[in-house]
Amino acid sequence: METILFYAKLGFNHVLDFQALDHFYFIIALCLSFSFNDFKKLLWWVSLFTLGHTLSLFGNYYFEIILSAVWIEFLIPLTIALSCILLIINKTSNFKILFPSLVTLIFGLIHGLGFGRYFSLIVSKDEALIELLSFALGLEAIQVCIVLGLLLVNFLVTRILKIPSSKWRLVVGAMILSQALTMMIKSSPF
Repeated sequence: METILFYAKLGFNHVLDFQALDHFYFIIALCLSFSFNDFKKLLWWVSLFTLGHTLSLFGNYYFEIILSAVWIEFLIPLTIALSCILLIINKTSNFKILFPSLVTLIFGLIHGLGFGRYFSLIVSKDEALIELLSFALGLEAIQVCIVLGLLLVNFLVTRILKIPSSKWRLVVGAMILSQALTMMIKSSPF
């Protein structure tokens, strides 16, 4: 039980790590156009993101699928930047169409590759599968909490404060995009 709790907490903290806010930024960009009516769709997408992340960790650990760290560290903020660009330039109805499940799964795979090297170093051979699934559980739990929190913030900003959702998306999307571009420049393989 200690192992499960340790790795679930590690997954939970992985998303909230202030040294690596890539998951947090991606989830904000994913959720900003939606309301509580879209919770099931967002839950599906977040779960696909977790699945992709977990498959990367699984592949890295069991099959030693290791890609260049330089490229992975560049691709992670690129996924965030693309999400923000879609957020900024599209109306809500179009954004829902442009964010299919496959894209979210692929973005999860990319994000998981960034953590795979570290995860492979700390996992024990005897309990690797339990540790991997526990990590995924923690990751999923915090992402669902963030989605619920963001949906509440969206409701407060657009319904209570009466800020137009297009302006809200533009401001927050531009802020996250600037962070993603900064991360891309710092990690650029070019």
